[in-house]
Order: sequence, then structure tokens, then C-alpha cells
Amino acid sequence: MGIFARKTATSTATTTTPAPVDPALAALTGTYTIDPAHSSIGFTVRHAMVTNVRGSFGEHEGTLTLDGTDPAASAAVIDVKIASVDTGIGDRDTHLRSADFFDAEQFPLMTFRSTAAQQLGGDKYRIVGDLTIKDVTKPLAIELEFNGSATDPYGNQRVGFEGSADILRSDWGLTWNAALETGGVVVSDKVKLTLDISAIKAA
Repeated sequence: MGIFARKTATSTATTTTPAPVDPALAALTGTYTIDPAHSSIGFTVRHAMVTNVRGSFGEHEGTLTLDGTDPAASAAVIDVKIASVDTGIGDRDTHLRSADFFDAEQFPLMTFRSTAAQQLGGDKYRIVGDLTIKDVTKPLAIELEFNGSATDPYGNQRVGFEGSADILRSDWGLTWNAALETGGVVVSDKVKLTLDISAIKAA
């Protein structure tokens, strides 16, 4: 994803030394299409102060533009269909699609557009971009791990990444809540976003 120079002090001057590029990633350059059948975009949020609810978005698409020799030149574009939210409980999913939360009818997509990237060393990366929910755009940094590359049985070259980021849903206008008799609220403001991405290199 990205290389940011690291400063190394010497007795006479300050020089910069680039972080080493993962050799497996260095060999990968090109445009990759996210395979939704083998990828997941999900979230975890605390419910009633005592347990976690997990969900995912079943419909999403996007591309990764990788530059293996200069990861800073890489980029990511992801579109997520809000109506595809699935927590395993139909009534809860309907509530999430409503105006109380995502208002999926008026704002059908959640989008991410990368703006910068950084290699943290080895197979660890950070990608920074703009996350848009309900027409509210805020910066988001996602910690990523490169899981490797492989040629599948159909001859497709695949790459894999997994990552996560913590957000406050209220920053994007997702403010619905209800108070508990024992104190606290039904839904935490903090949400963990998770990604597990498999992408296929374009011909």
C-alpha cells in the first residue's frame, strides 16, 4: 500500500531510508477486482453494554490498484450496498435500513476512496481515505495485513488483505439510541469495521 520514508540520524545530516517492501507484494502490480463471493465487509458493535452484535454487508464491489515496487502509488475504491446489511435477525436488519440508522432508501451506498497509504513494515500497511455514509464524508485509516497471493484453479491471480478500523458512528450521523434502565445505552457509539478481501487481477 504505501512507503513513507523513515528518518535516520547521522553525525552530519539527516537521511531517509525507505521501509523494505514485502518481496511477495513487490511482484504484484496492476488492477485487481474485489471478489465479493470470497470477501467480507463487516462490523462489530456493543449491544446493551454487555455483548457484541456482528453483521456484514453482502453486496459490495471495488478495485485495488497495486504498485508492488512503490506501494505508495497504490489505491483502493470500495462501494457497499447498505440494503445488504445482515446481522442474522430480520427485524434488526430492517431497523438498520430505516431512517433511524442508515436510511438505505435515501442513501443506498457506503463508499471508501483511498487518499494515501503507508507501509508499516513487513506485511503490515495503513491505508487512509474518505469514508462516506449518509452523504457525510470523514477521513478513515484502516490497518491492513497482506495475506499473500496465489493462482486459483481457474488461472486467476489473487491477492488477499484483511484489516480493521474503529469509528464513532455518530461522526456519520448514525445517532439513534435508547437508554437502559440500569444505565448506559442500547447501542455503543464505537463500531469496529472489518475487511477480509480477496481480489482478482484484471486481464
